[in-house]
Amino acid sequence: MESKLIQFLSGFVTAERLSLFDKILSLRTNYLTVVLEDIYQTQNTSAVVRTADCFGIQNVHVIENRNTFQVNPDVVRGASNWITLNRYNESEMNTTWALRKLRQDGYRIVLASPHDHDVDLESFDLTKGKTAIVFGCERPGLSEFANREADEFMKIPMVGFTESLNVSVSAAITLHHLTLQLRNSDLDWHLTNQEKQRILLDWLRISIKRVDLLEEKFQELNNT
Repeated sequence: MESKLIQFLSGFVTAERLSLFDKILSLRTNYLTVVLEDIYQTQNTSAVVRTADCFGIQNVHVIENRNTFQVNPDVVRGASNWITLNRYNESEMNTTWALRKLRQDGYRIVLASPHDHDVDLESFDLTKGKTAIVFGCERPGLSEFANREADEFMKIPMVGFTESLNVSVSAAITLHHLTLQLRNSDLDWHLTNQEKQRILLDWLRISIKRVDLLEEKFQELNNT
């Protein structure tokens, strides 16, 4: 039924729009995903969402423990419409739920944070499997639970006096490097056909005015 609905709704967007959707979906990945833990500056979270869209990361996971995420439209520039935003905000400590769910989904948990046993970004091994990269605030940093739950730690090498980057800058550097490495690899990083179908349906719904009425019409046509 989903494929029939996609075919029906596709008739209400231009061929050029459908071609663009197909091109972008062919470059999207869930092999890498981004996790933002309790970032208090909403413009930083919005900037990372925009960066994820730019580099083809489909899923972004936002953990809200003390801080609630509000999309900053001036920063995100519509990118939140095209990525899948997963929010964790049902308890006081949502990091537990988020990271354990990601591990159940087959991701290794990698903290973007200097640590005694960390690896430089340039040396990070993507062949070990699907990766969830966890970013936090410069202060107070990532939670104790995130540090205990991590499979690996990764850092961006720096040679100046300053020892840290703004989280949105750190995410941009990391995602640019890793997605470039991923696309030049032999890894199977593409979305599955089922994932593409689900995302395409979401994008069609965003793109078509009064899509709810069209879906009602579709249901009527298929129930007769």
